Amino acid sequence: MSAFTPGLVCAHHHLYSALARGMPAPPKTPTCFQEILEQVWWRLDAALDLEMIRWSAMLGALEALENGTTAIVDHHESPNAIDGSLDVIAEACAEVGVRSLLAYGVTDRHGPDGARRGLAENERFIRAGGRGLVGIHAAFTCSAPSLHAAAGLAEDLGVGVHIHVCEGDLDADAPRRLAGLTRDSWLLAHGVHLPTDHALRGTIVHNPMSNLNNAVGYANPARFPGRVALGTDGIGGNVLEAFRLAYVLQRGVDVTCGPDTAWSWLANGWDVVPEARADEVVWSYDPMDPWQVAFTSGIMPRRITIDDEVVFTDGRPTRVDADEVRAKAREQAARLHARL
Repeated sequence: MSAFTPGLVCAHHHLYSALARGMPAPPKTPTCFQEILEQVWWRLDAALDLEMIRWSAMLGALEALENGTTAIVDHHESPNAIDGSLDVIAEACAEVGVRSLLAYGVTDRHGPDGARRGLAENERFIRAGGRGLVGIHAAFTCSAPSLHAAAGLAEDLGVGVHIHVCEGDLDADAPRRLAGLTRDSWLLAHGVHLPTDHALRGTIVHNPMSNLNNAVGYANPARFPGRVALGTDGIGGNVLEAFRLAYVLQRGVDVTCGPDTAWSWLANGWDVVPEARADEVVWSYDPMDPWQVAFTSGIMPRRITIDDEVVFTDGRPTRVDADEVRAKAREQAARLHARL
């Protein structure tokens, strides 16, 4: 092993959440996952406009790059700023230099027209050459026609679907509602309440920090026979941090396990975004071996190369001014928080 690895892949992100830090407290303290969604995230995504989305994506992409993540699989929602939103995110990631694989989360939370516009944004973006998947928020917020329409669109476009599955117990019916629709190319984020013997096809994306933060339970992804990858669910873009937490959580239920399984989940991100295998991250620690990384904090990239271009060196990105990105993001966060 050496201090070099391919670029890390965050297989489930919400770049729009980067502006949430310091947001006003919700009307009342949420006491369950449903209330967290209703009082925090669904209020926030409804307040977004394209300028907020741009700088949130810029900040999220910058922070991912600063932690050695060169590819972001993003799941986006902005019900009052749908049209063109995926272009804005793609352009922001490209400006920073980070690869992106994008999806807009189709949902019936805002009525049939909202679901139709979400489908249209996925189709427009992908047909125009954007690198994307078809997004679905979750089975429990979609009608059967919307689920079938999104799955059918993905088939027509030759891409997968990115969807939250069984994140909380309110989505426990997802395996039945998605039966026969899923494919190996789908990304099934969370899977906390997904039965071990489920029949859904696709990659389970484990988001350990988010699951703890939302108190939805522990997915214990080692129980699934299929492929598992790692994501952050919008809590930054540090995939090494996700790996370390995934390992100790697994250790908490299986004292015989080592970090190799959690490291394989990190490595599976390279199957989700194969181009990231060709990226190169030079780390501050040597060797980058799972048994070393699992017990070492403060590991940071020294140099990152994407498509033969050095996009990060000496602690700074080369394409953008990190201080300017953070200043602009603070301005947009203030606008967003005022709306809330």
